[in-house]
Amino acid sequence: MTYLVNNPADFVDESIDGFVAANSNLVRRVPGGVVRATRTPPGQVAVVIGGGSGHYPAFAGLVGQGLAHGAAMGNVFASPSAQQIYSVAKAAASDSGVLLSFGNYAGDVLNFGIAEERLKAEGIPCRCFAVTDDICSGPADKASERRGIAGDLTVFRAAALAAAEGKSLDEVYEFASHANDRTRSFGVAFSGCTLPGASQPLFTVPKGRMGVGMGIHGEQGIEEVDMPSASDLADMLVDRLLDERPDGAASPRVGVMLNGLGSVKYEELFVLYKRVSERLEAAGLTLVQPEVGELVTSFEMAGVSLTLFWLDDALEQAWTAPATTPAYCRGGVALEGEPRDDADLAAAHEEETPDASEDSKSDAAGMLAVIETIQAKIEAEAEDLGKLDAISGDGDHGIGMDTGARAALSAARRAVEKGCGAGTVLMRAGDAWANEAGGTSGALWGLGLRSVGACIGDENSVAAPVVAEGVVEATDAIMRLGGAEIGDKTMLDSMKPFSDKLAEEVKAGTPLRQAWRRAAEASQQAADATANLAPKKGRAKNHSDKSIGHADPGAISFAMIVSAVADTLESLHEDAA
Repeated sequence: MTYLVNNPADFVDESIDGFVAANSNLVRRVPGGVVRATRTPPGQVAVVIGGGSGHYPAFAGLVGQGLAHGAAMGNVFASPSAQQIYSVAKAAASDSGVLLSFGNYAGDVLNFGIAEERLKAEGIPCRCFAVTDDICSGPADKASERRGIAGDLTVFRAAALAAAEGKSLDEVYEFASHANDRTRSFGVAFSGCTLPGASQPLFTVPKGRMGVGMGIHGEQGIEEVDMPSASDLADMLVDRLLDERPDGAASPRVGVMLNGLGSVKYEELFVLYKRVSERLEAAGLTLVQPEVGELVTSFEMAGVSLTLFWLDDALEQAWTAPATTPAYCRGGVALEGEPRDDADLAAAHEEETPDASEDSKSDAAGMLAVIETIQAKIEAEAEDLGKLDAISGDGDHGIGMDTGARAALSAARRAVEKGCGAGTVLMRAGDAWANEAGGTSGALWGLGLRSVGACIGDENSVAAPVVAEGVVEATDAIMRLGGAEIGDKTMLDSMKPFSDKLAEEVKAGTPLRQAWRRAAEASQQAADATANLAPKKGRAKNHSDKSIGHADPGAISFAMIVSAVADTLESLHEDAA
């Protein structure tokens, strides 16, 4: 459990503030995370990493000379929002662009992808790279679907060296990809972890047993076995990783990381590493600059992971290069670059009031009413949504949706008070939802509201055709950036039928209120039908047997919301009727 907490809702921000106060010579605070204390030199790609909080030293502790230029940090075990990532990347970027790198989790892939598109739209070159080192989270023939765990560090190190050498963005990306291809990790857990303010751990492991293949976000292992001795555990870790030696890894030289997940102490790790090193050397391998300690944690989870980084000359140079960060210092390196000042860190976060027509300002009140309806419905149903999510997920869907909807409502009210048009109200609501909720659902709802708002705009009255067009664009964006398809058992399974039916009805001349209600009915039927599906995306896919027979929480919450909104549409401009 976490002992030192004020208000759990403030835990992440207070933690980041304290981290920066303790390391102000190396890092500076920006909205959404931290950046190096020195500016990124012209001609150098900025490497921006990130993920949920609760994993220190990852991710903030790896920002500094020889490693990352910035880190975006979301809520505990939740992806940073696209806005947070965008903010950090803007502060870190030079003229050569940004590489965004993170573990391969659905929320991270989605939010970093959205941030990438926003940066590119502003003329900032950007690429995303997801780390996939965890061999337990997918078969070898589907390595691209695996999670990223402690092996993140090898990829970050490779990207940082390529950037420091002045490589182009594409070259930095390719070298990061090469490092990822040569990295394999395998982990086990002896107990779960408890989130700040929570009374129970995310999962438990029976006494005398061990979870094999756990994740770093509190995901249970794929199986349980009897608790082994340290030597037997070392044998298990080594054997599994040696069985996955990458194709083309001809050199016997390997970088090694034995990572403690939070409660296994250094002395225990050294006992384990003694046997690990003996086994690896007996296999004919040469161990290069071993790392033993806490590199990617999961609060107080008791567990360990072993990572092998199969080296060639270029990768060994990356693995052994000097680095100076708050949590990772290797070889010693003098700080380089021009010191930042406060003005340099002040990104463009001031909310302006875009010009809007009187009709659009009038309709903005209708948009606010829609957001009020959404927030009230989610607040009433949050507990049940959490229970549904807990069947095969981590049970946070209701909490996340409630957090996002509250933030969206506050942002929408501020926008209306400032005289914004209808489109801006929705876009501000979407950004706030994504920023505060984080994770996959936060990103999806934020992207959806922003897409609809951008389509509606601030010039014309809100009319049925533009609303239907906005919903179609939002659905297309979610499919493109989220990577889900119909039948994957996600929110999309109820969103796509809603979008299709709404477009069909509006095209046929059906008034918006009636068209929306018919589309909502189609969405509800599709959401209920997800009970028969096995999940193919997200964390639930590893526990698909538990999900069969129960509808998808994201699909249910979407259908629930659009049904509630149907009762509020009369507040829109008359042309929308």
